[in-house]
Amino acid sequence: MSIEEVKKEMKLPKKVRIFDTTLRDGEQTPGVALTVDEKISIAQKLDQLGVNIIEAGFPAASPGEKNAVKNIASLSLNANICGLARVLKGDLDAALDCDVDYIHTFIGTSPIHRKYKLKMDKEDIIQKAIFAVEYARDHGVKVEFSAEDATRTEFDYLLKIYKAVEDAGAYIINVPDTVGVMIPRAMEHFIRKLNENLKIPLSVHCHDDFGLAVANSLAAVEAGAGQVHVTVNGLGERAGNAALEEVVMALIIHYGIPVDIKTKRLVDISEFVSKITGVKMPPNKAIVGENAFAHEAGIHVHGVTEKAETYEPIKPEMVGHKRRIVLGKHTGTKAIKSKLEEHGIEMNDEQLQLLYKQVKELGDKGKRVTDADLKAMAITLLGRAPEEIVKLEGIAVMTGESVMPTATVKLRIKDKIKTAARTGVGPVDAAINAIHSLVSETADIELEEYNIEAITGGTNALAEVFVIMSDKKGNKATGRSTREDIVMASVEAVLDAINKILTLK
Repeated sequence: MSIEEVKKEMKLPKKVRIFDTTLRDGEQTPGVALTVDEKISIAQKLDQLGVNIIEAGFPAASPGEKNAVKNIASLSLNANICGLARVLKGDLDAALDCDVDYIHTFIGTSPIHRKYKLKMDKEDIIQKAIFAVEYARDHGVKVEFSAEDATRTEFDYLLKIYKAVEDAGAYIINVPDTVGVMIPRAMEHFIRKLNENLKIPLSVHCHDDFGLAVANSLAAVEAGAGQVHVTVNGLGERAGNAALEEVVMALIIHYGIPVDIKTKRLVDISEFVSKITGVKMPPNKAIVGENAFAHEAGIHVHGVTEKAETYEPIKPEMVGHKRRIVLGKHTGTKAIKSKLEEHGIEMNDEQLQLLYKQVKELGDKGKRVTDADLKAMAITLLGRAPEEIVKLEGIAVMTGESVMPTATVKLRIKDKIKTAARTGVGPVDAAINAIHSLVSETADIELEEYNIEAITGGTNALAEVFVIMSDKKGNKATGRSTREDIVMASVEAVLDAINKILTLK
């Protein structure tokens, strides 16, 4: 059975509203504390993204929180600005003082909340909920009511309190899966039963304790829920909330349900929120992660370069991302060729195979080959001497704090094997001295200039060595090598320059 056939059995809403609670529930992420200016910046980004409601905070929590909500409400954004409030007059007044146009009020309803947190009976909770909804509505704002821990509440009692707030004038009813205990099939059944008994729209607020927040949110939509609570990057208490970017793209791509989100801004706001909150995204994060559209395996790269859809369900540009070809031990020649074309570098088949071999060797050593690494290695290969008159057969170095740096070098010079050992101020100097002692019998070549540079950061960065060498006749040649080992890179660069000079003779 196809997805389209299954969808016909669902009670999908014509449109889904996106209620973003990054600034309220998202800020409750352990270790995250936002300033007023940071909250304002995120609110502006959310508005540009196109979310329908921004839950700006919990005004009664602190003077700073109230100030932040008030400042955001004064920005005249397109989104409805919401303040969270318990079913208490003080909380409701704090939200109203912020001039919000939307209040989200809540009270716990499950047996465990009633007994241990609230110490209230069922009827008292219903009366508190009715009061809050009527009080906020009478002050001219839209009211969303949440029965906290709804999914662990007796269904008959839950329906009773939801009908009571519906009669009291609630604008929308929210169903929180407060500790993420639902499974998609149960959530779909749960929402469908509520939908059959209530007249006003339903919303859902899912937590990710079991990694099911997005799946449960979508199951609720399948049963007719017309609004989903989300946070950017899935921030929130404990394991977090349903991720905005994942919910939005699933609604658009899988269900064909329109939302007001400008999807090309998803990566931008994801990175912005990550930077401000200090909560880094794992690279394999769906939709917005660094690796969401990255490919390394040769089979995948070949497929995606021929036809993107072979290994990409959506175009990366749709969410503001870019396709990335990663080089490593799984890389094929197709990926390397594609990368070289990006840099405008042309290589013949022999050079390409040598480069491919180097990439594979580095990958097997656990090295991630960056674009800069590849470019440097390619330039090195393109600039190699046309003939290896002098070839390295072996090298050994010894160095240490109380040891004189010594290098033993074995070279093949015109089909003759020669070996020399020399000391120096360091292992590189010792190796070059040994090479010079062997080559001097063939040609008097001197080192004029030596430069070394790390291609990228880190202790495993490739070293690029560039040298200039000359002989007594005035011939000069450059040599270049890119290796993970500084000594080897230096030796190869020197030999490259020597071979170029000897080729001229």
